[in-house]
Amino acid sequence: MPRLVVSTVGTSLLTNQIDVYTDPEEYFIHIQESANNTEEEIDAQVKETILELKSRAENKLYTSNKTTEIRQASAELNGIYGLYDRNIEQGKLDIHWLIATDTYQGKITAEIVQEFLVNKGIKTHIQTPNTLSIVNTEKFSYGIDAFLEWWDAIFLAYKDSHHIYFNLAGGFKALQGYANTIGMLYGAEIIYIFEGNLDFITIPKLPIEIDYSVIKPTQFALMASSVDIWIKLSDLENVPDSLIFKAGDEAKLNNWGNLLWNRCKRKFFTGDIPIVFPRLFYDKSFLKDYTRNIVNEQNKVELHDVLADISASMIKFNGNTTRFDSRLHFTRYEGGQKCEGGIRKNQIDHFYIKNTGWRVSCIVKDGNLYLRHYGEHDYVNDNP
Repeated sequence: MPRLVVSTVGTSLLTNQIDVYTDPEEYFIHIQESANNTEEEIDAQVKETILELKSRAENKLYTSNKTTEIRQASAELNGIYGLYDRNIEQGKLDIHWLIATDTYQGKITAEIVQEFLVNKGIKTHIQTPNTLSIVNTEKFSYGIDAFLEWWDAIFLAYKDSHHIYFNLAGGFKALQGYANTIGMLYGAEIIYIFEGNLDFITIPKLPIEIDYSVIKPTQFALMASSVDIWIKLSDLENVPDSLIFKAGDEAKLNNWGNLLWNRCKRKFFTGDIPIVFPRLFYDKSFLKDYTRNIVNEQNKVELHDVLADISASMIKFNGNTTRFDSRLHFTRYEGGQKCEGGIRKNQIDHFYIKNTGWRVSCIVKDGNLYLRHYGEHDYVNDNP
């Protein structure tokens, strides 16, 4: 089975090029003080230093005849060479993702590693989660959320066709800590390098079991929605504090809460009946559509993600659908012909399911939303 390898990327490939005997002290200062800066935040002199170190790194990788020298230059490549038992050519059927911080140094380092692997015939991509840096807790937290959202989609796409590894030989310690836990919860093997040498170890998949009793699916789905709403603590009884961020008598999911929810939401979203959400009511016609043979597990997951956004929007705007985010594609049908139940088509709304042609028809009434039909574009349009 081919591998999917996720590598956290640090900046050792740049710092390893500094010659402590001949380079000016400013090289160290430039690298250290600009570690969390974007390209726009770096002045010309510091950028010149970074590009000089980039040139040295590339020269070392492409002119060295010894694998040992390449591994010593880059922690990320060190782990990858270890995975392939020093024969990197074995990786031509694999897919590599490099997780870079949202910084100038992070992107430069990831690009060097990517180019090197691509030249070896290995499919390699870079993922830079928005705001991911260790400049402060807030940015790091948002960056981890972006990483989790991306990773959950990648995992679902490759979990049945690829053996998954997390290469944590490189990267900042804060990112490594999160990535280690994420890897374990998603059943990845984890690669580490012993400090100071080229030996490596892999931690196999760990039989981690999730305590589903602490999960409240409706509340967790709402807190994880794209709509910024908070949930009353009284509705989160028995939910551990380690999964939520509290403010007064309300709370929302923190990074660990989002991680746990992303890992287990499929279990709750693929039941025989849809989850009950505030201000949403399911007509018999909707429930019938939900149980049709054509509806598979992935359809149900995608539907529930949107239902959570719709419900959260109904709560936030007190049932005023005209204030919904345009990304929900919530619009009114045109035409005055009568439909099922004697309702005219121009009294019926509908919204799209993300990344598909499927949709849901519905009617707003007394601050609530009554869902009528669910399915492919033409089916719902013809039977709103």
